[in-house]
Amino acid sequence: MYPQQELDRLAAHKVALRLKIARRRDSIARATRGVTRPLAWIDRMLHWWRQTPPLLRIAFVPLAGALGRVLLPRHRTLGRLLRWGPAVLSGLRHFLRPSDRAA
Repeated sequence: MYPQQELDRLAAHKVALRLKIARRRDSIARATRGVTRPLAWIDRMLHWWRQTPPLLRIAFVPLAGALGRVLLPRHRTLGRLLRWGPAVLSGLRHFLRPSDRAA
């Protein structure tokens, strides 16, 4: 039906195409792991934070502020984030939460 040369050429092309797909798949998997690594860390920290008792959470805020001033005295952005972050997050939760009044 097909000449043997054509079949051999198609088989070689198929092998090369499969190798190219495997290399792309590996590079995409590596890139995905690199992107999701910080997200996994944030997820672990959120899980840890939700497991901590409320009194420890209250004590953590001033301790984090003091530790931030000691470790990073010149970085004002971190201090602002620690100061205003909880207020901004609670405000966002309020606006993003479905309203009970909606009918």
